[in-house]
Amino acid sequence: MYPPIEPYAHGMLDVGDGQRVYWETCGNPDGRPALVVHGGPGSGAGASWRRLFDPAAYRIVLFDQRGCERSTPPASDPSTDLSVNTTGHLLADMELLRAHLGIGRWLLCGASWGSSLALAYAQRHPGRVSALVLFSVVANTNREIEWVTRDMGRAFPQEWARFRGGVPEADRDGDLSAAYARLVNDPDPAVREQAARDWCDWEDVHVSLAGGFAPDPRFDDPVFRYGFARLVTHYFANRGFQPDGQVLRDAGRLAGIPGVLVQGRLDVSGPPDIAWLLTQGWPDARLEIVESGGHGGGHGIGERVVAALDEFATAG
Repeated sequence: MYPPIEPYAHGMLDVGDGQRVYWETCGNPDGRPALVVHGGPGSGAGASWRRLFDPAAYRIVLFDQRGCERSTPPASDPSTDLSVNTTGHLLADMELLRAHLGIGRWLLCGASWGSSLALAYAQRHPGRVSALVLFSVVANTNREIEWVTRDMGRAFPQEWARFRGGVPEADRDGDLSAAYARLVNDPDPAVREQAARDWCDWEDVHVSLAGGFAPDPRFDDPVFRYGFARLVTHYFANRGFQPDGQVLRDAGRLAGIPGVLVQGRLDVSGPPDIAWLLTQGWPDARLEIVESGGHGGGHGIGERVVAALDEFATAG
């Protein structure tokens, strides 16, 4: 990864609905524009993302999606209205930000939930995307959400039993993400806090298969933990606010956009079949499997992402 850098500009963009989205730009103001699309939903665009890009070659744009980190109002405030926080709203925010910064076309770099959002944006606005570099790729299909919230219990039975036991007995055989979404919006603060803790404990489990795993330290912060749990359950319960399988079905809309997909073989949270299926309908994409990699940037995945971004740095 490249050395740490600081933004040369930042601001808050009014995107409507009472929402203000934080953005920043780093690197070379005259470089190739690139947008970071962070995961979660609810993670925020941390400083480590800047280090994936050659700062001499790229104009690096980061933003916190609605309700995340520095954007306002925060999802960590239980009074914040999430009805105006949907995939459609986020895609519109990305377009507003592009226009606000005077960018014609940009490369999108995203991971996990951010990969799905980047794909949806590129399918809606193919003329605005110069390339895609995605890792820990997901498509938010019903099958994937059921896999994350239920089927992975076969790999982690004890941990999943605790996760399932965190919801009322009547909800345990139903949609667990929807059950947790109700709990994190409960009027009782103690119920909300326990639900957020239970959800994030399970998040730590299902990204942990690759060696060297350590729990996410961000979950030690009760404010981050609650905002993250509230947003991710909101999106999971609503199946990403898209028809099931749409991202995969519309892969052909990406024709002409070069892409690199980097996926860990041991990514139990986002199995490699989704990235592979995307390449079947998107001939301009290249899939790179990292045999020792899990979910996220470790075990050689980050290096592959940096290499792909270096490859595109001077491409037309």
